[in-house]
Amino acid sequence: MTPEIALVDDDRNILTSVSIALQAEGFVTRVYSDGAAALRAFADKEPDLGVFDIKMPAMDGMELLRRLRESSNMPVIFLTSKDDELDEALGLAMGADDYIAKPFSQRLLIARIRAILRRQEFARGTAVISEENPEPALIERGRLTMDPARHRVTWDGRPVTLTVTEFMILEALAQRPGVVKSRNQLLDIAYSDDVFVDDRTIDSHIKRVRRKFRGVDPQFDMIETLYGVGYRFGEE
Repeated sequence: MTPEIALVDDDRNILTSVSIALQAEGFVTRVYSDGAAALRAFADKEPDLGVFDIKMPAMDGMELLRRLRESSNMPVIFLTSKDDELDEALGLAMGADDYIAKPFSQRLLIARIRAILRRQEFARGTAVISEENPEPALIERGRLTMDPARHRVTWDGRPVTLTVTEFMILEALAQRPGVVKSRNQLLDIAYSDDVFVDDRTIDSHIKRVRRKFRGVDPQFDMIETLYGVGYRFGEE
C-alpha cells in the first residue's frame, strides 16, 4: 500500500511545498496546521509516519508527540530550528525517530522518511527480500552489534537508541574499524548533496552518539577523535 505521511506545521508554505514533493515521490499526504487537529485526525486513522514542527501555537510538536506516545508507536520526524539542541534531545528521549533542522532539503527529508519506513517494514516482517533488495548484513565489532535492516544497535547486548542520522554515521565508522573518516566524508554519507551543513554538525552527532553509549556503558570510548583529521571506530 502507498505510505501515508502526515505533515504538521503552522507554516503553510512548508506544508504546501513538502506535500507536493512527497506526492511527486508517490506518497499520500495529510496536512495539518496545528497539533490538536492532527491528534484528533490520528485517533480516527493513523498515518504511516508523521513530520512534526516543534514550534507551533496551541499544541506544539513536543506535546503532540507526548500525547501520541500514550497509545501509538507511529514513527515521527521532528522539524527543528538550528539551535534547538535541548528540544532535539528531549524529543528523541520522548520517542521521536529523527530530526531535521530548518531550513532543510526536501530531498534529505524524503530520504529519511524512506529509511524509517524501510526499518518499520523489517521490524514488522513485511519487507520484501530479493536478489535486487537483499537484507543488509549484521555488523558485529566486538561488543557492538548493528542491524541496518531493523535499525537496531546493541552494546554488550544492551540496546542503544539512535536516530537515522546517528545510525548512518556510526555504521560508516564501524564498517572499517581503525580507518579514519573525515568530517566531509561523514557529511557525504549522512546528508544529500543539495543541502549545506556545517561540518561541526558531525561533531554534534558524534557527541550525542557517545552520550547514548555511555548511558549503557560509562567507559565507552570506541569512537576516537583525531583532531584536525576526523573520527574512527577503535579496534578491539
